[in-house]
Amino acid sequence: MSDDSKKTSSSVSSSPLTLGTSSISRLLVQYSVPAIIASVAVSLYNIIDSIFIGHGVGPMAIAGLAITFPLMNLVVAFVTLIAVGGATISSIFMGQKNESRATDCVNNVMVLCLIHSVVFGGLTLIFLDDILLFFGATPETIGYAREFMRIILYGTPITYVFIGLNNLMRATGYPKKAMVSALLSVAVNVVLAPLFIFVFDWGIAGAATATICAQTAAFIWVLSHFMSKKSFIHFKRGNRWLAPSIIKRIYSIGLSPFLMNVCACVVVVFINRALLDYGGANSNLGVGAYGIINRTSMFFVMVVFGVTQGMQPILGFNYGADKWDRVKRTLYIGIWIGVGITLMGFAITESFPDTISGMFTDDATLTTIARDGFRIYFIFFPVVGAQIVIQNFFQSIGKPQISIFLSLTRQLLFLLPLLLILPRYFGVKGVWASLCGSDLIAFIVAMVTMLVMMRRLNRHFKGLSPIEQPIK
Repeated sequence: MSDDSKKTSSSVSSSPLTLGTSSISRLLVQYSVPAIIASVAVSLYNIIDSIFIGHGVGPMAIAGLAITFPLMNLVVAFVTLIAVGGATISSIFMGQKNESRATDCVNNVMVLCLIHSVVFGGLTLIFLDDILLFFGATPETIGYAREFMRIILYGTPITYVFIGLNNLMRATGYPKKAMVSALLSVAVNVVLAPLFIFVFDWGIAGAATATICAQTAAFIWVLSHFMSKKSFIHFKRGNRWLAPSIIKRIYSIGLSPFLMNVCACVVVVFINRALLDYGGANSNLGVGAYGIINRTSMFFVMVVFGVTQGMQPILGFNYGADKWDRVKRTLYIGIWIGVGITLMGFAITESFPDTISGMFTDDATLTTIARDGFRIYFIFFPVVGAQIVIQNFFQSIGKPQISIFLSLTRQLLFLLPLLLILPRYFGVKGVWASLCGSDLIAFIVAMVTMLVMMRRLNRHFKGLSPIEQPIK
């Protein structure tokens, strides 16, 4: 084979257009494995911060960090509104072989990330203490929470552009480069966090500073990709930078993960309040225990999110290209993988709760509270993987209303009522029971919704009934 032929063959095999022709299993490995590694890296990011803070600053700092979780969910909410919507739409446009419109998405995501970061970050800094007190901060924990969040909020422009463009990098055919950016940020954080906390003695501020420095390194990597003309999709001056039609579609699809994160913020506030109200003398440590459990559960959830991120360009491209059989196969494989991941999480957390807690703290009381939480919280965790995959499936094929419905029912319709009722009778154990109970109900609703919608979509693609067409 000549050199030119080899180049052509290599170019074709690595082209995003192979999303419509290559084996689904091969594509899932190609796209999901880098996304899983990147998602695990992000999760390790948070775990590493918590470990260093727990051992370097103390158990009350862990509680202070847990108080910031709702606010961190809001930080993520306003960037996923853009990032997920932009990634989904760009994949669908590429499935329709419309590279110009996919480029419009990249340009618009960049501008929207900067606007959101300045508005959200600025307003939050002004009212930071009031927000933290509302989220459950006490005199013992607010100092830690404030010190951490101030630095994180100063870095939101970098964080937003990094997350927004990294999602687009994966969606436009560069899953390995998206993985590298996440690994780069973790590597920098692992090096700087202990240096800032233990050597420079910056405390919890050192953890936040290390996080922003790490994201800056990843930001430079991602930005350089989209500035290069060698990239399949990259910034172009001639394309639109603030197009109302693109922005509307980004927001409509990104609304699902946005609401999911906003609801998560609301729910964490209720969880923190319940732990403070029913935790007695150890109420602050109850909040800290939830911080440990939350970080642990999110590790496995982020692995499932990695699977769904890898599925997203495959689903979006093939749905846009009207290749329904490939869409269904991708979904079914994804569900089995998701269940397998959360089943593993169940087995590990139920078997080694004290070992996991010991990674974060040496405090015996905090470990005991966390042990009870692990035992109850993870009872129905195996089904969480299926619920996440199904929810993200509808988002990936441009049907955000269903994805929003599945998200809101779990967090608002099921979890909040349980949080208002069960802790009154079972105390802190009622908080953990509320979380696992809502997971089971949400799984049942997701399965029923999927079966109903799949029947409708099957009829549509057989030409028997009308249904909303893919984005044009």
